[in-house]
Amino acid sequence: MAGSGACPQSVERLWEMMSEVVVNEAVRIPVRELEFVYSRSSGPGGQNVNRVETRVTLRFDVSASDGLGDAQKRRIRTRLATRINKEGWLRVSSQRFRTREANRRATIERFAELLRAALAPRRRRVKTRVPEQVRRRRLEQKRHRAQLKQRRGKVSERE
Repeated sequence: MAGSGACPQSVERLWEMMSEVVVNEAVRIPVRELEFVYSRSSGPGGQNVNRVETRVTLRFDVSASDGLGDAQKRRIRTRLATRINKEGWLRVSSQRFRTREANRRATIERFAELLRAALAPRRRRVKTRVPEQVRRRRLEQKRHRAQLKQRRGKVSERE
């Protein structure tokens, strides 16, 4: 059956050969820690849409990971709390493409992006002072506004 494309078994073997997902220079997640679940996609697919399971959901157990330190696990749990379920599994899905392989690639890329963003150090806010001239001008405008409003008082009977 030449030209019929790669069979699912050979695609699975290709993924097994890829040993890890590189998040950044310091963090690499072994592929054996990722779990893939396939289901029917609601997206495009023509005649195959009701037969072929092309949606891919990547599941990753944050607390059981060997590729992450304790501090990194805590940071991921806090920053990705809305994506992690009660059992501690991070889930990433893709059904954008018509093929299982493309969706699998997309979930891995999205997974790496999420972890990269969660593990990136937050920049501290640099405190700044309001310049003296700006503060003075604001207070002067307040005084001016207050005087205007005070002059709007009731007209005295003498006038």
